[in-house]
Amino acid sequence: MQLSYKMEISPDLDEGGYVISFPELPGCLTCGETIEQALKNAEDAKQEWYIAQMDD
Repeated sequence: MQLSYKMEISPDLDEGGYVISFPELPGCLTCGETIEQALKNAEDAKQEWYIAQMDD
């Protein structure tokens, strides 16, 4: 699953940490307490997004 998509990283001003979204993958978003954790979670979220799309 090494397809490249634009990734947007934003600080989570309400909860702390960081939020990552993929604008080209509607509804695919995740967060983490550190950027490193958020990036790892983003790979997992992208994979789960693909799986959910195949199930539809």
